[in-house]
Amino acid sequence: MCRPWLGCGDAGHPACADRPPVRAGGRESAWPSAWTAEGGSDGGHRGTSGRAAAGRLAMKAVRLVAQAAADTPSEEVPRRVCAAVREGLGVDGATLSLLTDTPSRQLLAASDDAALVLEEIQFTVLEGPCISAARTGEPVAVDDLRHELTPWPLFGAMAREKLPGVGSVYALPLFFGDYVLGSVDLLATRPRALGEDALKQASHVADAVTAALMPTREMLLTGNDAPAWEPEQVVRAHWFDTSRAVGALAARRRISPEDALALMRAEAFRTGRSLPDITTDILRDPPGTS
Repeated sequence: MCRPWLGCGDAGHPACADRPPVRAGGRESAWPSAWTAEGGSDGGHRGTSGRAAAGRLAMKAVRLVAQAAADTPSEEVPRRVCAAVREGLGVDGATLSLLTDTPSRQLLAASDDAALVLEEIQFTVLEGPCISAARTGEPVAVDDLRHELTPWPLFGAMAREKLPGVGSVYALPLFFGDYVLGSVDLLATRPRALGEDALKQASHVADAVTAALMPTREMLLTGNDAPAWEPEQVVRAHWFDTSRAVGALAARRRISPEDALALMRAEAFRTGRSLPDITTDILRDPPGTS
């Protein structure tokens, strides 16, 4: 299975050849100069106490992400990094995904059931914070999911229905050079969990996540091994089976993979079921049916 986001470079693979870079618009990737080598604020000219607190929070998350990835087997890295992001930024859930805004999207890790549902909603309706972050290369904030209208009507309605306990959602793009490699989704039970300064500083946490994923390059490129996740059938549904189902449906209907995935999304939306459920149905049917 081709994994173009990590440098496949094969012009024979449409996803590799045609995917344009999304640039960060001048975003600096270096650590803020006010942070000391020990990983804290120097207390000097950080401006308001809110900005300093946001910097300390981000640096804590950066350290936890680096520690989570150190001397860790490749298949364990996404799960441990995801947990480190959640703990470091003080949110209630997190997900990591690659090629978030494309049919080739792969979910690497979800910290809990609510985070998994948040990701599945966005992949089903093809809109939402993480997809916008991946497309634009900019952080996205939904500060009050319960009471504010979102720019994504399908996502907003479904998220409020399926996740009534979620108060705010944030998404950060993951950069690999000039390319957006994927995104980090964050959710919190309270509204306005991350202030403006915290969200700006969180871009450094996203850079740390990208760095942590680099040692897993071989696993992500080949697709032969899945990230470690419990229960196993959940990661299989997101890592292997969705791609297989898209290919099977495309062959049966003689349509493109993009159209096959669109049909699967439409069925999930029509029935209120998840894409993994639709995937299971397709793979259960023998060739020549449905």
